Amino acid sequence: MRDYRNANEAVALAVRLARVEVVAAYPITPQTAIVEEIAGQIARGELDAEYIRVESEHSALAACYGAAVAGARVFTATSSQGLAYMYEMLHYASGSRVPVVMAVVNRGLAAPWTIWTDHQDSVSCRDTGWIQLYVETAQEALDTALQAYRIAEHGEVLTPVMVCLDGFVLSHTEEVVEIPRQEEVDSFLPPYRPAYYVDPERPAVFAPGMGPDLYPSYKRSQQLAMEKAREVIKAVDEEFGALFGRRYGGLAEPYRCEGAKAVLVTLGSVTSTAREVVDRLRQQGHAVGLLRLRALRPFPAQEIREILGGAEVVAVLDRNCSFGLEGAVCTEVKAALYGLARQPQVLGFIRGLGGQDISQADIEEIFQHALSFSPGRR
Repeated sequence: MRDYRNANEAVALAVRLARVEVVAAYPITPQTAIVEEIAGQIARGELDAEYIRVESEHSALAACYGAAVAGARVFTATSSQGLAYMYEMLHYASGSRVPVVMAVVNRGLAAPWTIWTDHQDSVSCRDTGWIQLYVETAQEALDTALQAYRIAEHGEVLTPVMVCLDGFVLSHTEEVVEIPRQEEVDSFLPPYRPAYYVDPERPAVFAPGMGPDLYPSYKRSQQLAMEKAREVIKAVDEEFGALFGRRYGGLAEPYRCEGAKAVLVTLGSVTSTAREVVDRLRQQGHAVGLLRLRALRPFPAQEIREILGGAEVVAVLDRNCSFGLEGAVCTEVKAALYGLARQPQVLGFIRGLGGQDISQADIEEIFQHALSFSPGRR
């Protein structure tokens, strides 16, 4: 079935199709419509789930943590200050290897106070041990939320996943979304059957105290799970594409990068605008391309080296600032490209903070600036 849906509604549909069993809800703009729609699904009898109304975002993730260690498939959603309030529990969830799926509707962090979108909230949490997937469209929000459960619950991954979508640009803008049938989703996403969970008949401890003799081994297991997640994310995306006809590039999605002298790197919804600019500049004879990073964690370093290694200049468009240095994605792209025999010049551009519009003219200006740099200039 096809219908007009915004990305918030699309994520709520994915929660229903995934047969989530526990939802912890706390409102925050521009995420609130997700948990409101899920509440409606439960009230109408469309979703058989426990709906927990909590007093804060910290409690929302704590409730999901408790439900997950009891063996339930869980979901929550947040944004901006709410994600910041969850920070302690982010580490508990990842360190305990519980497969929580959470939608993060990206919004700038205060102060100054804003409700508009940028990526400062989720990018600031990139080192918390969560997989982070960024979507471009409402359709991808639905599809990625479904994929997220397959990834998070994989026996060699068991790592929580953030599905990140741009506030208002996606969360409140409707587009045509193809809604898969329940039986198709059931074949792709079977019920969650955890190997380890809290059971009165089998006493177990999650998140025990740990001395320096054992603590590093647990952190190493998280790193190994993230490395495994690379191939799992790609495999799940391929399987999803075979079943539903839609693929998203796994970790990173190139567009017209063959023979490109200058390539723009993006996250999120601005990619759609950038594609239009790439097509127009290509028609004018400019050798430009686009690389959308779908995953920020695990970071697609190998894909970046393979796709961007032949470019002369790489421009990175960040909707965040790592204050005191530059955009965080720019730093990571530089690190990924370091050591190549023919290393592209990397230029960082910070745009779109606090919901500032990023127009086609802005992106064309970035490309023209990138093309003006000779490959030997440092």
